Amino acid sequence: MGAITSTVIAGAAAINKGIAPALGSFTQLSEIEVKGKRTLVKDALSLTSFKDLVFGGWDIEDITMYQRALDCKVLEKDLVNQVREETEAVRTMPAVFDTKYVKRLEGSFVKKGKNWMDLAEQVMKDIENFKAINKLERCVMIWNGSTEIYMEETAVHKSLKSFEEGMKNNSPEIAPSMIYAYAALKMGIPYINGAPNLTIDFPAMLELAELTQTPIMGKDWKTGQTLIKTVLAPGLKVRNLQVEGWYSTNILGNRDGLVLDDPSSFKTKEVSKLSVLGSILGYEPYHKVTINYYPPRGDNKEGWDNIDFNGFLGYPMQLKVDFLCRDSILAAPLVLDTALLADFAKQKGEKGIQKWLNFFFKSPQVAKKGDIPIHDVFEQHHVLVDKLKTMI
Repeated sequence: MGAITSTVIAGAAAINKGIAPALGSFTQLSEIEVKGKRTLVKDALSLTSFKDLVFGGWDIEDITMYQRALDCKVLEKDLVNQVREETEAVRTMPAVFDTKYVKRLEGSFVKKGKNWMDLAEQVMKDIENFKAINKLERCVMIWNGSTEIYMEETAVHKSLKSFEEGMKNNSPEIAPSMIYAYAALKMGIPYINGAPNLTIDFPAMLELAELTQTPIMGKDWKTGQTLIKTVLAPGLKVRNLQVEGWYSTNILGNRDGLVLDDPSSFKTKEVSKLSVLGSILGYEPYHKVTINYYPPRGDNKEGWDNIDFNGFLGYPMQLKVDFLCRDSILAAPLVLDTALLADFAKQKGEKGIQKWLNFFFKSPQVAKKGDIPIHDVFEQHHVLVDKLKTMI
C-alpha cells in the first residue's frame, strides 16, 4: 500500500468532504445516455458511493495510510492533514512477500507459513476478519503492489489442480501476487491486476474465476506515456501517416522506479508497454521503451516520446512529446473506477475476464495466447459505454 493506494484512500476522503474534485474519474464525471437522457455513470448504474467504501490491505511495512501519504509526498501536507482521521484509520496487514520476486525491496512486515497454500489461507482469514470487523457485504481486491520479475506460463499454471499442488510444494514459478489472487478468487472476490505481473493471466486462474463465478481484469494501469500513445497512434493511423519508429523514455523516482531499476522487473513492464502500437497501427514500427530511476523526481514522472513518421510522397516528419505527469494522481481514479465497476459486474453475474474494462489497462488480458486486444483508447471507450448500456 504505497503511493497509489495512499493517494486513493486520501483522495476518496477528500472528495467525500468536498475538499477536492474527482477529476480523472470515469464513474464520477462521465455520462451515458439512458432513455434519451444524459446521466452520470455512477447514477445510471447505482454504483456504490465513495462514502460507503472501506479500505484495507497488506504491505511489507507496518504503517498507516496517513504516514504513507506523508512519506510518499504525492499530496500536499495540508490536504493529507485534512483527511488524517480517515487515513490514520487504515493500517496495513503483514504481506505475502519474497524478495526473490521484487529484488529491489526488503520486507520487514511479512507473513510466515509452511508453503504458499498456508499463506493463501492466512490472506483469506485476513479478509474474513476485515469483513466482519467492518460489517461488509462485499469486497474487491486490487493489486497495486510492485512489478515482479518476469515470469512465463509453465506447467504449474496450466490447471487449478496443478496450481494448487504447486502452492503446497512451494513452487518457485508461483509469485506472491498469485497468492493474493488465488485467495480472492477462492472467496468469490473480484480481482483487479494493476501491474504487468502474470498473476491472473493463465489457465488455472481463469478456471478458478469460472468455478467461483468471479470477475477478473487487468493488467497494468494505463496512465502516463502509454495513455498518450493510445491517443496519438489512432490519429496517425486514420490520417494514413506511416510510423517508422517510436522511441519512449521515462524518468521517475518513486518506489515503482526503484523496483523497475532491476532488469528482471523492468522486462515485465517492458513487455506490457511494447504491446500497444501494433494492434492500433496494423503493423509493427521500430519501438523502444526505457525507464530510468531518478530519485529527485519522486512520484512526478516525466515521459519523452520521439515519433518518426512519413507523410505525403514519403517525406519524413517528427513529433516530440514531453509529458510531465504525476504517476499516482493519474492512477488513483482508475483504481476507484475499476473497484466500483468490478463490484457492479459481480452483482450483475459477470465472471472471468472483463474485456469491457480494458479501457483502464495498458496490456489488456486475453482469454488465450494469440488473441489481440483492443488498445485504441477511443475504441476501448466505445466498448465500455456500449457494455454498460446493456447492463442498466
